[in-house]
Amino acid sequence: MKAAIATGATAKGGFILPYNNSSRTEESHCHSWKKKTVYPNPNSYLPKPPRLLLLVCATANGTNTSTNDLGLGGGGGAKGSGTTARGRRLLKIREEKRKREHDRLHNYPAWAKVLEDACKDDAELRAVLGDSIGNPELMRKRVEERVRKKGRDFSKSKTGSVLAFKVTFRDFNPLDSYIWFEFYGSPSDRDVELFGSVIQSWYVMGRLGAFNSTNLQLANSSMEYNPLYDVDKGFKVMPSSFHDISDVEFQDNWARVWVDLGTADYFAMDVLLNCLTILSSEYLGIQQIVFGGHRIGDWEEGMTNTDDGYKYFKI
Repeated sequence: MKAAIATGATAKGGFILPYNNSSRTEESHCHSWKKKTVYPNPNSYLPKPPRLLLLVCATANGTNTSTNDLGLGGGGGAKGSGTTARGRRLLKIREEKRKREHDRLHNYPAWAKVLEDACKDDAELRAVLGDSIGNPELMRKRVEERVRKKGRDFSKSKTGSVLAFKVTFRDFNPLDSYIWFEFYGSPSDRDVELFGSVIQSWYVMGRLGAFNSTNLQLANSSMEYNPLYDVDKGFKVMPSSFHDISDVEFQDNWARVWVDLGTADYFAMDVLLNCLTILSSEYLGIQQIVFGGHRIGDWEEGMTNTDDGYKYFKI
């Protein structure tokens, strides 16, 4: 600085003001001769200050990001917009999944949640619902269809009654009478098929002459000594046969069937009661059986609408 001042620059306010931008001319007073000496400008040797490059980037949200934000000026790591196509898709999927989970927890029917929990420990219920789990409307239809076909009990294997049914007679005419059956509940479609099949089998056996008490040779013999069966005697006995039977009708928890036993013996009723005893205890609980009578319980004549609980089994 002293040299610069000595060359003609002036100092003002702590700054050096050059006398000339390129060079200066000074006359040197010499004793022998007079000449001009050219000195270079000392400011030309000073390094130029670095230029600061300021980058301004526009982000996705419309704000400006400087070089410090991008990590160029001593900041942290570089930050991008974070809005790639794949990122947006993943974000949308996560949002949809979160919405479905929220709807399932807050708008899902309580009964459907109970059924889902029950499926964890009940293989039969899980088979009934199948792929409808998560769809309340479809779950409802599957359950209603199952109840209509097989009844309301999902887990109980033995659906009969531990109590014996009651048997009564009301002016029973074996040639023209109804037999009434009262169940503990309204029978399902499966129960109707089962009970109707029993009555149908009973009628077929009676129609073929099975209920003939005059030919019980083996029942009156001892099986210890290889009994003999007299074929001629069995062929000559007077045949006994069912004459006719109606379809089995159901109203609510009642059923009835009209019979004409024809020449079949009363032995036929013993066979029927023995069969229904096991049916009632194992599969379909029967409360009472009434032989004869014209109107039992709350039976309504002429009511044949299925919407009112009427069902029938074709014999």
